[in-house]
Amino acid sequence: MSRYAEAHKLANLRGAGDARPTALQVIQDEGLTGRLTDKVFLITGVSSGIGIETLRALHTTGAHVYGTVRDLAKGQKVVDAILSEAHPSGGKITLIEMSLDSFASIRSGAADFLSMSNNTLHLLVANAGIMATPYGKTVDGFETQFATNHLSHFLLFQLLKPALLASATPSYPSRVVSVSSTGHILGLPLFDDYNFESTPYDPWRAYGQSKTSNIWFANSIERHFGSQNLHATSVHPGLITASNLGTHLPDDQQAMFYEPEVQRTAKSVQQGAATQVWAAVGKEWASKGGRYLSGMAEALSNEEKAKEEGMHYMANDGYQKWAYDGEGAERLWRESLGLVGIEAE
Repeated sequence: MSRYAEAHKLANLRGAGDARPTALQVIQDEGLTGRLTDKVFLITGVSSGIGIETLRALHTTGAHVYGTVRDLAKGQKVVDAILSEAHPSGGKITLIEMSLDSFASIRSGAADFLSMSNNTLHLLVANAGIMATPYGKTVDGFETQFATNHLSHFLLFQLLKPALLASATPSYPSRVVSVSSTGHILGLPLFDDYNFESTPYDPWRAYGQSKTSNIWFANSIERHFGSQNLHATSVHPGLITASNLGTHLPDDQQAMFYEPEVQRTAKSVQQGAATQVWAAVGKEWASKGGRYLSGMAEALSNEEKAKEEGMHYMANDGYQKWAYDGEGAERLWRESLGLVGIEAE
């Protein structure tokens, strides 16, 4: 059982800033402050939300942490703020310009990273994402949420895979952390209509498609490369109301997140980054993967979580039964290779 299980029990939740751990606490609890000076990490989306806190925490390990941003000036303000703090053990931070809604930008950014890091990478945190946006397509012609949340990270992984495998050892396997969401319960991938060209567009249905894809992405990495010391997990960060993910939500939907019973389960951004940092460097996930994590533990199913007394439906962070659909995950893997223009293995 996770050392953090008690703090995450429904009866003990008190909202943002309660006893649930922060990302920095995870580093301290794992005894990793200043201990990973020979490691190279890459995080997508480090200029806002839990991306900032993931960067801040992993920086204290002493690793050289690279972060992708759309806006280098905005990203540099984040880096300057972190470097101004008292983290004597902190490693280098390098920004990579990358827009996840453009395959060309991802390819360019990946090439820059590999050149700067000398083809070395021990950890990829696929953190960046968008939620419930109006209908749109990327420059490559894909529905915005599916492309930004899934295809972008799928392509980035494929480009960085040789570095992840080459850097992996039995004593320190490489890892991929795919940031998903409880929103995966909103739907499976639409295999024959990823872009909602014949299916009426619903922002939440599209979000569900992308978040299920994030889980399947991690599960497939584990299936394909776990035997080569490359492991992957997917994570649900939790409800973080102090983020900009809900920018596109109408007022009535935003109001739901501020109901007292929902707010009791909410986390600060520092707490929201904790599960992905735990997955990224925690000893428990050093040599295994293919699991969906939530609340600093391997998640239970929706049905199991719903049995908790007083459980509000929006607080149920369990997984839907299709999260571990291996056949669906393999089909998505094969088709994603074609969609991003990568030849099948």
